[in-house]
Amino acid sequence: MFEKIKCFILDMDGTIYLGNELFPFTKDFLKKVEDTGREYYFFTNNSSKSQQAYIEKLDKLGIQIKKDQMMTSSHVIVKYLKEHYEGKSIYVLGTPSLIQEFQYFDMNLTEEDPDIVLLGFDTTLTYEKLSKACHYIRNGCIYFGINPDWNCPMEGGAFIPDCGSIAKLIEASTGRFPEFFGKPSKHTLDYIIQETGYEPDEIAIVGDRLYTDIAVADQSDVMSILVLSGESTREDIKTSDVKPNVVLEDLSEITKML
Repeated sequence: MFEKIKCFILDMDGTIYLGNELFPFTKDFLKKVEDTGREYYFFTNNSSKSQQAYIEKLDKLGIQIKKDQMMTSSHVIVKYLKEHYEGKSIYVLGTPSLIQEFQYFDMNLTEEDPDIVLLGFDTTLTYEKLSKACHYIRNGCIYFGINPDWNCPMEGGAFIPDCGSIAKLIEASTGRFPEFFGKPSKHTLDYIIQETGYEPDEIAIVGDRLYTDIAVADQSDVMSILVLSGESTREDIKTSDVKPNVVLEDLSEITKML
C-alpha cells in the first residue's frame, strides 16, 4: 500500500499525541519510517505557538527533530505574504508567540492603520484587540486567516474556540470572512510539496480531522490517511464529502505495513 510513499506529513494533536501525552506507538512508527529510508515532517494548523515552541514540546516528549521537519500554518502565510505583499504593514490578531514568529521573519508589523489584518488562533484575545481588528476589517483592509479550525481539542475531551470560530464572530460584526491558509488550503498543499521536494504521489498526509488533515489532499495525488486516534470517527466519514484514501485506527497500523 505504501510502496511509493517516501514522505509522511504528520498532524500532531490526535495523531502522535493527545495534549501532553505521547501515544505509545508514535516512536515505533517514526523509527520504522527512518529505518525504511523514508522521511517524516510534522505539520500543525495551530497558530497559537511558534515553530520553536513545537520543537521544544516534541523534545520534552522524547522526539528530536531538525528545524525544517516542523512545519506550521503560520509559515504558509508568511511565504505567501513575502511573495505577494512584501513590505505591506500587518496587524496580527495572535498570541505573543505568533507575533514573535512574524518578527523572526522580519514582517512589517503595526498596531495602527495596517494594510493587512491577519487572524491567528489567539488564546490571549481581548475585547480591545478584537474591536481594533474589526475596525480595520470594516474599513476595507486586506484580511487573511491562518487556520480555519473551529475548535482546538484539550485534554479530557474538552474543546476551546479556535481561529475559525473567531473568524465567524468577526464576520458577524463586519460582514467579511477571511481566506485561510492552513490545512485544507491549496496554499498548504503547495507549500508541503515545495518544501519537501517530493512528487505528490510520493507523499502521504496523516491526520485525525477530515475537514483539515484529509481535505488538504483532496483532489490531488497526495495520499490521505485518516487515523481514528483523535477527533474524527467512522460515522463522520459516512456523512462527510471528504473521503480519505486510507482509514486506520492509529499510526501503529502503518508501522506494521511499512
